Amino acid sequence: MWLNSIGNKFKQIFCFDNLAILILVLWVFVPSGSLSFASEIADPNPLRFQKEINRFNWQDAKNSFPRQALLFIGSSSIYKWKTAHDFPTQQIINRGFSGAHISDINHYYSRIVTRYKPAKVIFYCGENDVAANKSVAQILTDFKTFTHQLKQDLPATKLLFLAIKPSPARWHLWSKMAQTNLAIATYCQSSNNCTYIDTATPLLNSNGVPNQKLFAKDGLHLSGAGYAIWRDILYRQGI
Repeated sequence: MWLNSIGNKFKQIFCFDNLAILILVLWVFVPSGSLSFASEIADPNPLRFQKEINRFNWQDAKNSFPRQALLFIGSSSIYKWKTAHDFPTQQIINRGFSGAHISDINHYYSRIVTRYKPAKVIFYCGENDVAANKSVAQILTDFKTFTHQLKQDLPATKLLFLAIKPSPARWHLWSKMAQTNLAIATYCQSSNNCTYIDTATPLLNSNGVPNQKLFAKDGLHLSGAGYAIWRDILYRQGI
Protein backbone atom coordinates (compact mmCIF):
# COMPACT_ATOMS: atom_id res chain seq x y z
CA MET A 1 0.00 0.00 0.00
CA TRP A 2 2.77 2.44 0.96
CA LEU A 3 4.66 1.69 -2.27
CA ASN A 4 1.54 2.28 -4.34
CA SER A 5 1.07 5.62 -2.60
CA ILE A 6 4.67 6.66 -3.21
CA GLY A 7 4.28 5.64 -6.84
CA ASN A 8 1.26 7.92 -7.15
CA LYS A 9 3.28 10.74 -5.61
CA PHE A 10 5.95 10.21 -8.26
CA LYS A 11 3.31 10.64 -10.95
CA GLN A 12 1.90 13.73 -9.27
CA ILE A 13 5.11 15.41 -8.21
CA PHE A 14 5.45 17.72 -11.15
CA CYS A 15 1.98 19.08 -10.45
CA PHE A 16 3.24 20.76 -7.27
CA ASP A 17 4.32 24.38 -7.56
CA ASN A 18 4.61 25.15 -3.87
CA LEU A 19 7.84 24.14 -2.15
CA ALA A 20 6.07 23.91 1.21
CA ILE A 21 3.73 21.27 -0.21
CA LEU A 22 6.68 19.34 -1.58
CA ILE A 23 8.34 19.36 1.83
CA LEU A 24 5.09 18.16 3.36
CA VAL A 25 4.98 15.27 0.90
CA LEU A 26 8.46 14.22 1.96
CA TRP A 27 7.54 14.53 5.63
CA VAL A 28 4.44 12.37 5.20
CA PHE A 29 5.83 9.67 2.91
CA VAL A 30 9.40 9.32 4.20
CA PRO A 31 9.89 7.66 7.59
CA SER A 32 11.06 10.07 10.24
CA GLY A 33 14.83 10.39 10.47
CA SER A 34 15.70 8.75 7.18
CA LEU A 35 16.39 12.05 5.43
CA SER A 36 18.17 14.08 8.08
CA PHE A 37 19.31 12.14 11.07
CA ALA A 38 20.93 8.95 9.81
CA SER A 39 24.68 8.69 10.33
CA GLU A 40 26.75 9.10 7.22
CA ILE A 41 28.43 6.05 5.72
CA ALA A 42 32.05 6.49 4.69
CA ASP A 43 32.54 6.75 0.94
CA PRO A 44 34.43 3.83 -0.63
CA ASN A 45 37.92 4.62 -1.88
CA PRO A 46 37.54 6.11 -5.38
CA LEU A 47 41.05 4.94 -6.29
CA ARG A 48 39.64 1.46 -6.81
CA PHE A 49 38.53 2.79 -10.22
CA GLN A 50 41.89 4.19 -11.24
CA LYS A 51 42.38 1.57 -13.97
CA GLU A 52 38.98 2.32 -15.50
CA ILE A 53 39.62 6.07 -15.45
CA ASN A 54 43.07 5.55 -16.99
CA ARG A 55 41.43 3.47 -19.72
CA PHE A 56 39.05 6.34 -20.47
CA ASN A 57 42.02 8.71 -20.68
CA TRP A 58 43.83 6.30 -23.01
CA GLN A 59 40.77 6.12 -25.27
CA ASP A 60 40.55 9.92 -25.34
CA ALA A 61 44.23 10.23 -26.24
CA LYS A 62 43.96 7.63 -28.99
CA ASN A 63 40.69 8.83 -30.52
CA SER A 64 39.13 12.24 -30.81
CA PHE A 65 35.88 12.55 -28.90
CA PRO A 66 32.84 14.44 -30.18
CA ARG A 67 31.85 17.82 -28.78
CA GLN A 68 28.26 18.52 -27.75
CA ALA A 69 27.68 14.80 -27.34
CA LEU A 70 25.33 12.85 -25.12
CA LEU A 71 27.43 11.82 -22.12
CA PHE A 72 26.19 8.73 -20.27
CA ILE A 73 27.76 8.46 -16.83
CA GLY A 74 27.11 6.27 -13.81
CA SER A 75 27.42 2.74 -12.56
CA SER A 76 27.12 -0.67 -14.24
CA SER A 77 23.68 0.04 -15.69
CA ILE A 78 25.39 2.68 -17.82
CA TYR A 79 28.55 0.63 -18.44
CA LYS A 80 26.53 -2.35 -19.72
CA TRP A 81 24.23 -0.25 -21.89
CA LYS A 82 25.00 -0.40 -25.61
CA THR A 83 24.33 3.30 -25.87
CA ALA A 84 25.95 3.84 -29.28
CA HIS A 85 23.75 1.08 -30.71
CA ASP A 86 20.55 2.41 -29.13
CA PHE A 87 21.19 6.00 -30.21
CA PRO A 88 22.80 5.57 -33.64
CA THR A 89 22.07 9.09 -34.88
CA GLN A 90 23.64 10.76 -31.84
CA GLN A 91 27.21 11.46 -30.82
CA ILE A 92 27.65 9.26 -27.73
CA ILE A 93 30.23 9.07 -24.96
CA ASN A 94 29.78 6.31 -22.36
CA ARG A 95 31.68 6.69 -19.11
CA GLY A 96 30.00 4.15 -16.88
CA PHE A 97 31.99 2.04 -14.45
CA SER A 98 30.61 -0.89 -12.46
CA GLY A 99 30.14 -0.38 -8.75
CA ALA A 100 30.28 3.42 -8.84
CA HIS A 101 28.78 5.61 -6.13
CA ILE A 102 27.87 9.23 -6.77
CA SER A 103 30.88 10.15 -4.63
CA ASP A 104 33.11 8.36 -7.17
CA ILE A 105 31.64 10.36 -10.03
CA ASN A 106 32.24 13.53 -8.06
CA HIS A 107 35.85 12.51 -7.42
CA TYR A 108 36.58 11.95 -11.11
CA TYR A 109 34.31 14.73 -12.30
CA SER A 110 36.91 16.73 -14.24
CA ARG A 111 38.17 13.60 -16.01
CA ILE A 112 34.80 12.13 -17.04
CA VAL A 113 32.53 15.16 -17.43
CA THR A 114 33.87 18.67 -18.04
CA ARG A 115 36.57 17.67 -20.51
CA TYR A 116 33.88 16.53 -22.96
CA LYS A 117 31.69 19.65 -22.80
CA PRO A 118 28.59 17.54 -23.51
CA ALA A 119 25.25 18.90 -24.66
CA LYS A 120 23.47 16.57 -22.24
CA VAL A 121 24.51 14.36 -19.33
CA ILE A 122 22.44 11.21 -18.78
CA PHE A 123 23.11 10.22 -15.18
CA TYR A 124 22.38 6.85 -13.56
CA CYS A 125 23.91 6.35 -10.14
CA GLY A 126 22.79 6.01 -6.54
CA GLU A 127 21.70 2.39 -6.54
CA ASN A 128 25.02 1.20 -5.12
CA ASP A 129 24.85 4.02 -2.57
CA VAL A 130 21.55 2.68 -1.25
CA ALA A 131 22.94 -0.87 -1.22
CA ALA A 132 25.86 0.41 0.88
CA ASN A 133 23.31 1.75 3.41
CA LYS A 134 23.93 5.42 2.74
CA SER A 135 21.06 7.63 3.87
CA VAL A 136 18.73 9.41 1.48
CA ALA A 137 20.14 12.72 2.75
CA GLN A 138 23.73 11.65 2.05
CA ILE A 139 22.89 10.48 -1.47
CA LEU A 140 20.96 13.66 -2.20
CA THR A 141 23.83 15.80 -0.92
CA ASP A 142 26.29 14.01 -3.20
CA PHE A 143 23.98 14.48 -6.17
CA LYS A 144 23.54 18.16 -5.35
CA THR A 145 27.33 18.51 -5.30
CA PHE A 146 27.44 17.13 -8.83
CA THR A 147 24.63 19.35 -10.12
CA HIS A 148 26.08 22.52 -8.62
CA GLN A 149 29.49 21.84 -10.15
CA LEU A 150 27.98 21.07 -13.55
CA LYS A 151 25.84 24.20 -13.45
CA GLN A 152 28.89 26.28 -12.60
CA ASP A 153 31.22 24.78 -15.21
CA LEU A 154 28.81 24.00 -18.06
CA PRO A 155 25.66 26.07 -17.56
CA ALA A 156 24.27 25.18 -21.00
CA THR A 157 24.57 21.41 -20.44
CA LYS A 158 21.31 19.68 -19.57
CA LEU A 159 21.33 17.02 -16.85
CA LEU A 160 18.90 14.09 -16.89
CA PHE A 161 18.69 11.84 -13.82
CA LEU A 162 17.44 8.32 -14.55
CA ALA A 163 15.46 6.97 -11.59
CA ILE A 164 17.02 4.20 -9.52
CA LYS A 165 15.60 0.97 -10.86
CA PRO A 166 13.57 -1.64 -8.90
CA SER A 167 15.56 -4.82 -9.62
CA PRO A 168 14.55 -8.27 -8.34
CA ALA A 169 17.92 -8.77 -6.64
CA ARG A 170 17.54 -5.57 -4.64
CA TRP A 171 13.79 -5.52 -4.23
CA HIS A 172 14.23 -5.57 -0.45
CA LEU A 173 15.81 -2.12 -0.80
CA TRP A 174 13.09 -0.66 -2.97
CA SER A 175 11.41 1.34 -0.20
CA LYS A 176 14.60 3.33 0.38
CA MET A 177 15.31 3.56 -3.35
CA ALA A 178 11.82 5.00 -3.86
CA GLN A 179 12.49 7.55 -1.12
CA THR A 180 15.75 8.50 -2.82
CA ASN A 181 14.02 8.86 -6.18
CA LEU A 182 11.36 11.07 -4.62
CA ALA A 183 13.95 13.27 -2.91
CA ILE A 184 15.91 13.74 -6.14
CA ALA A 185 12.75 14.34 -8.18
CA THR A 186 11.70 17.02 -5.70
CA TYR A 187 15.13 18.61 -5.81
CA CYS A 188 15.20 18.64 -9.62
CA GLN A 189 11.80 20.29 -9.74
CA SER A 190 12.63 22.98 -7.19
CA SER A 191 16.20 23.75 -8.30
CA ASN A 192 15.85 23.61 -12.09
CA ASN A 193 19.35 22.10 -12.12
CA CYS A 194 18.24 18.75 -13.51
CA THR A 195 15.39 16.77 -15.02
CA TYR A 196 14.14 13.67 -13.25
CA ILE A 197 13.17 10.83 -15.62
CA ASP A 198 10.96 8.05 -14.28
CA THR A 199 12.77 5.00 -15.65
CA ALA A 200 11.67 2.93 -12.64
CA THR A 201 7.88 2.57 -12.82
CA PRO A 202 7.90 1.08 -16.37
CA LEU A 203 10.01 -1.81 -15.07
CA LEU A 204 7.23 -2.95 -12.73
CA ASN A 205 4.49 -5.36 -13.77
CA SER A 206 0.76 -5.01 -13.10
CA ASN A 207 1.28 -6.39 -9.58
CA GLY A 208 3.73 -3.62 -8.75
CA VAL A 209 6.83 -5.84 -8.63
CA PRO A 210 9.80 -6.04 -11.03
CA ASN A 211 9.02 -7.56 -14.41
CA GLN A 212 11.48 -10.45 -14.61
CA LYS A 213 11.59 -10.27 -18.42
CA LEU A 214 13.16 -6.82 -18.22
CA PHE A 215 16.14 -8.00 -16.16
CA ALA A 216 19.18 -10.15 -16.83
CA LYS A 217 19.63 -13.55 -15.22
CA ASP A 218 21.49 -11.99 -12.29
CA GLY A 219 18.29 -10.18 -11.31
CA LEU A 220 20.25 -6.96 -10.96
CA HIS A 221 21.01 -5.58 -14.40
CA LEU A 222 18.65 -4.86 -17.26
CA SER A 223 18.01 -7.25 -20.14
CA GLY A 224 17.88 -6.09 -23.73
CA ALA A 225 14.14 -5.59 -23.30
CA GLY A 226 14.74 -3.47 -20.21
CA TYR A 227 17.23 -1.25 -22.00
CA ALA A 228 14.77 -0.89 -24.89
CA ILE A 229 12.30 0.63 -22.43
CA TRP A 230 14.92 3.08 -21.16
CA ARG A 231 15.85 3.93 -24.74
CA ASP A 232 12.26 4.63 -25.70
CA ILE A 233 11.74 6.81 -22.63
CA LEU A 234 14.73 8.93 -23.57
CA TYR A 235 13.54 9.22 -27.15
CA ARG A 236 10.25 10.57 -25.83
CA GLN A 237 12.29 13.12 -23.89
CA GLY A 238 13.71 14.37 -27.15
CA ILE A 239 17.09 12.61 -27.01
